[in-house]
Parts: sequence; C-alpha cells; structure tokens
Amino acid sequence: MRYHELFFDSRIRDQWVLADPIDEHGEELDPWQFFSGHPIELAGTPRISLAAPGRALDFSFTTLSIPVAHGRIVSIFERLGLQQQIQFLPVEVADQKEPYFIANVLRIIHCIDDARCERVEYWRPEDRAPDRVGDYRLVKGLRIDPYQAGDADIFRPRGWSSVLLVSERLKRALEDRQVGGIRFTEV
Repeated sequence: MRYHELFFDSRIRDQWVLADPIDEHGEELDPWQFFSGHPIELAGTPRISLAAPGRALDFSFTTLSIPVAHGRIVSIFERLGLQQQIQFLPVEVADQKEPYFIANVLRIIHCIDDARCERVEYWRPEDRAPDRVGDYRLVKGLRIDPYQAGDADIFRPRGWSSVLLVSERLKRALEDRQVGGIRFTEV
C-alpha cells in the first residue's frame, strides 16, 4: 500500500486564506481539538472568516492547519465508506453560500519510520519544554511504515499531528474528482 501526505497547493495563484474557526459568540475554538483524533461535538455552527481574500478552493487549511472541505468532497468520503475515519463538521465560511465542513480526522497512527526520514529531531530536556521531551520536534522528508497504517485511508501520524496522510485509493478518488487546492507527496 502506498501513502501520501496531503497538503495545500501553494502554486495556486490568488487563493483564499482561511482564518481559524470561531463560535457563535466570536470566541476562538480550541484548535487542538481538531488534531486529537477524537469525535467532536460543537455547541453550534462555527464560522470562518478570510485571513486573506482570494479564490475559494475545494479543500483548504486554516492558518493553524485545520482542514476545511467543500460539501462536494464529503460525497467522495461517503462513497468510499470512510465515515469511521473522518468527521465532517458544518462550518459557515465568509461570503460562501455553498456548504463547507471542518474535516476532523479520527485516526492517529504510530507509523513514522525514523530511520527512513530525511531528518528527525526530538524535544530534549535542555529545550526547556518538559511536557514535550521525547516528542518529535522536527520531521523532514517524512517516511512511514505502511504496514502500521493497516486499512486506514486518512489519518495523522502519532507525534506529528499537523500532517494529513491518505491512501493511494483516496488520493486517486480526490484526483479523479479534480479536487482543487491540494497536492500530494508520497511518504
């Protein structure tokens, strides 16, 4: 099985930049809840404003890397039967009448292959962050052990949760539907 990192396509000119979600009272939502791998229950429908105006994309990331998907993307995940791997939370995006969703990935898998990565660094005691000692500080040239991923089609690697990884099957489905705003790099 082959896996790929899914990230935003910075080559697209004039693309929008999404701010981070806020609740109906204008308070910022805790962004870390979207990286925990757990289902989320929100009190209302969050709102996302534009950090920078531009062309709306099918798949975007907020300024803190929270994934946001257009409603047409949801059907791809449903068709592939991935409802146990990802939760789509309705969100209002500024100036958009079309439906958008925060994509909450529900699987975190211990799969980083340190020996095959280009460079890996860990937090050390001298870094003065005692709660982070032993965690990844840097992962460059990410490589994973695909056997650890099992049957997952979308997941985050344990210890490096800002990254989204997808199976070859999901990558092809997204490419077949010509989802705008994303690129892939094999890991």
